[in-house]
Amino acid sequence: MPAIITPWRAVAAAFALNGILLGCWASRIPAVVSDLELSESALGVLLLFMGVGALVSFPVAGRLSDHFGAVRVARWIAAACLLSIVLVGLSGTTALMAGALLFFGMCHGAMDVTMNSWASEVERHMARPVMSSFHAMWSLGAGLGAAGGYLATSTETGVALHFTLAALVTGAVFGPFLALRWSSVIRRSVRTGAVFALPRGPLIAVGVVALGSGLGEGAVTDWSAVFLRDALGADESRATLGFAVFSVTMVAMRLCAGPMIERLGPVTVARTGGIVAAAGYLLCVLTPAPWVGLAGFMLVGVGLAAVVPMAFSRAANDPEIPAGQAIASVATLGYGAMLLGPPAIGFIAHATSLRVAFLVVAICAALIAVLAGSLRAPGLGRD
Repeated sequence: MPAIITPWRAVAAAFALNGILLGCWASRIPAVVSDLELSESALGVLLLFMGVGALVSFPVAGRLSDHFGAVRVARWIAAACLLSIVLVGLSGTTALMAGALLFFGMCHGAMDVTMNSWASEVERHMARPVMSSFHAMWSLGAGLGAAGGYLATSTETGVALHFTLAALVTGAVFGPFLALRWSSVIRRSVRTGAVFALPRGPLIAVGVVALGSGLGEGAVTDWSAVFLRDALGADESRATLGFAVFSVTMVAMRLCAGPMIERLGPVTVARTGGIVAAAGYLLCVLTPAPWVGLAGFMLVGVGLAAVVPMAFSRAANDPEIPAGQAIASVATLGYGAMLLGPPAIGFIAHATSLRVAFLVVAICAALIAVLAGSLRAPGLGRD
């Protein structure tokens, strides 16, 4: 039993660390907007730097993961992630913030690829669908990060101090788990030269499913607090609860996802999830009440919880493409949408309104239901 539990703990710690740092950032976006006096379009530009950083990092991280082993590269990047959130907190001008978010996006994106590749190795070792449990730890971490943001906002703690303390505490708590022993698969004969990792063949549809989910998650991460404050009239402290409620829901659903996938199959789970997520965003669009908006974000969490984990499991088990490259290609669309979607939402909101922008997100979430059949693969359930 220890041989199984130990690697699960290590990967879970990596996911939790990554989630906490993103949750810290997401929860303090309104404070950054106020401190730098940003418009919706200006925030969209800053988020674009973060998204571009992630997109550039995906193919590099995938090749490094296959070449040196996912676990080794994930440990390197985890340290860089801790540094990057501190730099974001210390950025007192728009220009410095753009550079810090570019670096933060690169670290966050690279760690997404490597820790998911590592997770796929442990999933095969355990011989059952546990990818969602790792993503549950990410959501738990993101919720803790958002809760820390609520506490920091309530106590009027500055962003710089908040992010520095978060990095120190997170590194101290989760760093030792990342050092647990694990030997990754090494595949040195991999393709090189691509600037962006793009899916091909059957993975294209898998990537589009991940895109619909990633855009839905990214919209909650970067815009839920602003939406609750500006569109629904919540105060700044309560506005931070949108991402927290979403993250807690994701944790609960992802912990239950393994048995659901085994019983119903990934196609049924993804199809139902896409419909529920779209309904959640429609609820946000149609309501004038903050508490109903929170319920909408909860539905989004229910619907999207298992989608990206299933997409990455499908990619990692592709018979033609090495796991690191396959995950990187799906991540380009999935996490690319999560990171580049929010800037697009900002531009749409500036031209129309946040409600219209969220309606577009609802339509993209419905794509998950349409293309759910692409997640059918051996070892992921009956479908």
